[in-house]
Amino acid sequence: MKYALLFCSPVGGEEQSPAEHAADPRFAAYFEEVRAGRVTGGARLRPSADATTVRVRGDEVLLSDGPFAETKEYLAGIAFIDVADLDEAIALAARHPAAADGGSVEVRPVWE
Repeated sequence: MKYALLFCSPVGGEEQSPAEHAADPRFAAYFEEVRAGRVTGGARLRPSADATTVRVRGDEVLLSDGPFAETKEYLAGIAFIDVADLDEAIALAARHPAAADGGSVEVRPVWE
């Protein structure tokens, strides 16, 4: 089954670049142990303050800087996984450092 893992970080928390993640032993262990062969794609996202939100109202395109709403967490990255079932997806999510660093990992099935 295919799932998306949505990695959420607390607003105001420490923001790490992809290079810093690669150098962090917790992330390196996670990548080696649980991601091998099961991750089919993904990306680390820049902070929500760098986002542009787009809305269309009639014929007008409205732009605003940052996220649509203020939240306590923001979407920091996404990975797509192909695993046997929801239990395996949850097990992968629970091992991700984001789940233990004050953030969360949302597990969402992908339409096929």
